[in-house]
Amino acid sequence: MSVRINELLEYVRGGRIMDAMKEFYAEDTVMTEPAYGDTVGLAANLEREQGFVDSVKEFKNFEARAVAVDGDTSIYENVMDWVGTDGKDYHVEQVVVARWNDKGKIVHERFYYNQG
Repeated sequence: MSVRINELLEYVRGGRIMDAMKEFYAEDTVMTEPAYGDTVGLAANLEREQGFVDSVKEFKNFEARAVAVDGDTSIYENVMDWVGTDGKDYHVEQVVVARWNDKGKIVHERFYYNQG
C-alpha cells in the first residue's frame, strides 16, 4: 500500500486531528517530539493529542510547504499557527518524518522543531 501522507495532511488542514490519529496511526505507533520524548501506543498518543487540541482556542493556519515520499517514509515541512486557550498566539515551524506499515498506518513519527 502506498503512503497516504496527502490524505493525512487534508485531515489536519480540515481541523480533523483526532480523526486523523484514528485513521492513519497504527495501534503500536510511537511518536517522538523534542518536548515530550517518545509516546508509545495509539491510546497514549490519542490522550496526548487530545490535550493539545483542548489547549487550542482557534486554529489560524496549517501549511505543508514541502512533502516527500521515499518507500515507506514520508517527510513534510509545515507551519502552524493557533491561539491557545491561554489567549497567546503560537507559531510552530517543523519537519515531520514518518514510517508507514504495509497497511497504510504510521508506526513511527518524529517531529523536529526548535523549542525556543
